[in-house]
Amino acid sequence: MPRILGSVTNQTPHAASRLERILAYMVAGVVGLSILAFLAVIIGTAVGAGADNGFGQGVWPTVLALPLFGLPLGFLLIIALMVMTAIRRAREARQNRE
Repeated sequence: MPRILGSVTNQTPHAASRLERILAYMVAGVVGLSILAFLAVIIGTAVGAGADNGFGQGVWPTVLALPLFGLPLGFLLIIALMVMTAIRRAREARQNRE
């Protein structure tokens, strides 16, 4: 009877580097904060905080601008994380082949 699991390797997955973990947490923080700001604007509009230019005063201009900058920044951070992971995996595959 042939052995089915004969070609399975016993490699352990490589732990993410410190920079990869930092980028992942930055993505989570920036996108999470942007979504919370977006929800704050929706709730603020529902309770009438935007009436009579209410969104132009206090902390509201920052809350309104946060998703405009945070979501594209999160997207760029995700792209950077994907590139770094692809480079690391290609390097590991090259080392395992040799």
